[in-house]
Amino acid sequence: MAVQPDQQWHTMDADRVVEAIGSSPAGLSEKEAAARLIQYGPNELKQKKKTSLFVIFLRQFKNVLIYVLIVAMAISFLLGEVLDAEIIGAIIVLNALLGTYQEVQAERSIDALKKFLVHEAFVVRDGEKKKVHASSLVPGDVIEVDAGDYIPADARLITISGLTVDESALTGESEPALKHVAPVPEDTPVGDRDCMIYAGTIVTAGRCRAVVVSTGMNTEIGRIASLVETGVDRQTPVQISIDRLGKLFGIAALIVCVVIFIAGILEGQKMFDMFLVAVSLAVAAIPEGLPATVTIIFALGVRRMASRKAIVRTLASVETLGSTSVICTDKTGTLTQNAITVRRIATASGIVEVTGEGYTDKGQFMAAGTELEPARSGELWTLLTVGILCNNATYERTGEDYRMLGDSTEVALLIAGAKAGLVKKALEEDCPRELEVPFSSDTMFMLTANRCKSGYVAYIKGAPERILDRCTHLLTNGGVVPLTPEARKRFIDENQYMASHGMRVLGLGYKQLADLQSETLADAETGLTFVGLTGMIDPPRPEVRRSIELCQHSGIKVVMITGDQLLTAVSIARELGIYSEGDEAITGTELAAMSDQELSERIMKITVYARTSPEQKQRIVKALQQHDLVVSMTGDGVNDAPALKNADIGVSMGITGTEVARQASDVVLADDNFTTIVNAVEEGRTIFNNVRKTVIFLFSSNLGEVLTILLGILLALPLPLLAIQILWVNLISDSLPAMALGMDKPDRRVMDRPPRPRSEGILTKGLAIDIALIGIVLGITTLAIFYLYLGSGVDYARTMAFATLIVLEMWVVLICKIGSDSLFSRKTLDNPYLLGAIVIALALLLIVLYVPFLQVVFSTVTLNLRDVGIIFGVVMGIAVVVEVIKALMRRIKV
Repeated sequence: MAVQPDQQWHTMDADRVVEAIGSSPAGLSEKEAAARLIQYGPNELKQKKKTSLFVIFLRQFKNVLIYVLIVAMAISFLLGEVLDAEIIGAIIVLNALLGTYQEVQAERSIDALKKFLVHEAFVVRDGEKKKVHASSLVPGDVIEVDAGDYIPADARLITISGLTVDESALTGESEPALKHVAPVPEDTPVGDRDCMIYAGTIVTAGRCRAVVVSTGMNTEIGRIASLVETGVDRQTPVQISIDRLGKLFGIAALIVCVVIFIAGILEGQKMFDMFLVAVSLAVAAIPEGLPATVTIIFALGVRRMASRKAIVRTLASVETLGSTSVICTDKTGTLTQNAITVRRIATASGIVEVTGEGYTDKGQFMAAGTELEPARSGELWTLLTVGILCNNATYERTGEDYRMLGDSTEVALLIAGAKAGLVKKALEEDCPRELEVPFSSDTMFMLTANRCKSGYVAYIKGAPERILDRCTHLLTNGGVVPLTPEARKRFIDENQYMASHGMRVLGLGYKQLADLQSETLADAETGLTFVGLTGMIDPPRPEVRRSIELCQHSGIKVVMITGDQLLTAVSIARELGIYSEGDEAITGTELAAMSDQELSERIMKITVYARTSPEQKQRIVKALQQHDLVVSMTGDGVNDAPALKNADIGVSMGITGTEVARQASDVVLADDNFTTIVNAVEEGRTIFNNVRKTVIFLFSSNLGEVLTILLGILLALPLPLLAIQILWVNLISDSLPAMALGMDKPDRRVMDRPPRPRSEGILTKGLAIDIALIGIVLGITTLAIFYLYLGSGVDYARTMAFATLIVLEMWVVLICKIGSDSLFSRKTLDNPYLLGAIVIALALLLIVLYVPFLQVVFSTVTLNLRDVGIIFGVVMGIAVVVEVIKALMRRIKV
């Protein structure tokens, strides 16, 4: 029979599911399983058809600026400028190769998802339990899984024994899910379908038998794989800006051609000669080195970010992260340590605060600000002992840290005991377990009976209200006393206090038993002695609050999206400064009930989303993007992958993150530290600033060259610069300083500014004016020098113009670096790479001017010291005027 992948199996009784899917408690027959394998296909995730390397390579040429450069290369060949054409061609090919490499590396999300389907599984077929390859599982197979096993397919539970499942990779929920067999309502979210188990999750305790209902792409992981596969690859702001600039300068080059051509014809020049001059000038107007230079700047930024623990998977992602205006962050393992620890203990004597972070035995017990020795407090010592003996978690010690296996709350109790010097193995040797009543959703407690030196003792832990109901006495440091109504109320109030602060609370108790064989289970569960409460929480990373404050100071909104319960999420968000008075916090159920219009209206006020599904995470990201915001999404689980893919920038965790999340993301945090995101934002802003500086420098320099030639033709002067000289300036004197600008240090004010709007490109109106002014200064000054020296011969005048233009551009690159700061400030000297590039450019200029062989190639002549002094004097004079203007502007702003 055909199985509907979206059938509501969680709403049906287990027996009905087995019948509806055409199976039985004895499982399928091998014959039926083989037939279904043909019908449904293997239990594997499908992969979209691979794009060939050649197609990916050709895709890199879909860029307006690249189109213009290809035309320029072709025209250069026609003009006989072979060297020019070869250099432009090399730049185009290098850019395409780098783009191809990045794109190939970025398309591995589906491959990573396949790792979440395990290779082997235990299945019941023909009434016998056997081990099979997980890919051969089909709907209707009956499987068995135990503690520590990965679940191989989506299945409906039939029978269970104390089953808890870690579904954090799928749902984001930090606590293992307690499972039961009873059906749940149709609209129950995936994270709350406690009668279901899902492929890729892991059993933390207990065991079960279940019937497979979905395999391969029909599983929850398969559905997420489809979402990742269909994710939209969005252009980054810098790519959009570069495209716009390409179109702008392509049009400008065409206009220059037409103007020069018409001007020459009107002056009586030959049409063919003017065509060659106009085209040559148009080629010179295009910044040939821009794509390669920007790529190199990004690559340098990637290296710097890697040294700060942020690994960038695509070059342009650096800039996008720098323009982020909203960070949607997961809670567990991102804002918190993903290590639930006991933070607060309540006993008859009062409150004990527990210090220490993570899975380590380093920590203290503090009562009223004074350190408490656990061994001197009978209440505390007994409470910690109960927490260890009534416990199924285990650990291995590695140095000062612990490797844990089991329910996270039980792990927290073990760690709390370890801080007091209590070792589980030693305690169990003294008090071996004789009986266990597993935790269940009906009783809400776990009970063990242990054979101790004092006799048989029952230890119990569970929901505080349920434990208190079974207790008649209270342990104090003075002995056991009756549990009064006042004491009971005090513990109930403390339970509410802990819960309201996002803590998971457990009550603990014990009972001294007579001969275990003569005690009934009912007697063991009543008349207990209450020991106290433990409040535990997955603590925030210590440095995260400061990082969030920096984000908010920089105009970046931080939003928490988690699979945890709302109360816990809000508590952590409030502690970290994400949630404050006036903000809203909603659940996935509330979000599902909202229309897109309502979500759009409220989204800027919502800072916490709890119990969300993968589709809802995508919906949140898209809603924020509709407000023209650049959205970063952080996450570590399988369930985060679609949102990571569709966000403007996906940031995954490198240590705790799944391979799926890492492959779907743009940036991977090597240390899982939220502070690294802030460092990456700073680096991203710096990279964009450096790209902007480079663009201003290259475009203003090229504009200066164009104006020099254009004005010379319009004034009926000889050509001020030859093609080989323009090529030298563009590819040597411009390129080295431009690349060195990409290594500029972060501006001290880089995190004091709000994120730039998505619509703001590299060039703003103000910057375009700056480029025009700088270009005019370059063009007029260079042409003036050329005109003044025409009396000394055309070659001498061209040499003076050539040298003047290069020295002027070295001043311009310093102006682009310092911006509104003074040329005489320390900032001018804090980039040794730029200073080195300037020295090299000037040294190469001297070689071209004074080496005889190169004088022939570049049509230059030897300049005397007086003329060299005039060039530097003119440049310094312009620099002084500009510094005076900047000083006046700074004073006006103050």
